[in-house]
Amino acid sequence: MGSRINLGKATPDAYKAVLGLEQAASAAAKKAGLADGLTHLLRLRASQINQCAFCVKMHAADALKAGEPIERLSVLPAWRETEYFTPKERAALALTEAVTLVSTGQVPDEVYESAAQELSGEELAAVEWIAIVINTWNRVAIASRYEVGPS
Repeated sequence: MGSRINLGKATPDAYKAVLGLEQAASAAAKKAGLADGLTHLLRLRASQINQCAFCVKMHAADALKAGEPIERLSVLPAWRETEYFTPKERAALALTEAVTLVSTGQVPDEVYESAAQELSGEELAAVEWIAIVINTWNRVAIASRYEVGPS
């Protein structure tokens, strides 16, 4: 792959603004009582959908550090077909996927309404902001072609 301009280095003020948004979304998730492991799984799932290798690698490691078992990371792409996730986690995953796939059907009312049955308003907003921000980061990393390889 050819090299690309690193957006963070080329426009540090824009990068810092996204970092501020990340910090605000993380604070909202913490305030809403969402577990760190879950928020990393949400970021990981969006990154898997977007095929952002840089963010997949980072959030898989972050989820493990937050105490998520390898089994949950392993089945995350097929979460609907497992018994590893609670109804609340399933609602958060479905909402994250809908926000990530907004170009194919927007955020369907049935997904949002289902999430609203499991998540409080504060949790709903936090999940949506986590999804919005990780999708932004995915685009930064993909457009910049952040390198990904063995550590």
